Amino acid sequence: MRRELIRTTAFIRAAKRHVKRRPQAADEIATTLEMMSADVFDTRLRTHKLKGDLEGVWTCSAGYDLRILFEIGRDENAEAILLLAVGTHDEVY
Repeated sequence: MRRELIRTTAFIRAAKRHVKRRPQAADEIATTLEMMSADVFDTRLRTHKLKGDLEGVWTCSAGYDLRILFEIGRDENAEAILLLAVGTHDEVY
């Protein structure tokens, strides 16, 4: 079952900023988003829940030091992934 990916404005801005600094990240982000849509818990993504201030938010890896933060919810009777942020480990945590 494919999940719909909903990009927040903050996610879009962060992705553009990150790709501007590291153009090769565009492919990493696109590949990761495709994998997330197909199976957000694919072991290659290293998906896990966060704790503390970000409790309830999930994260996955999109490369060596690239992370995507997201929430899983429902959108009109289908599961959806709300993309919140993208960036290096230090930028998103």
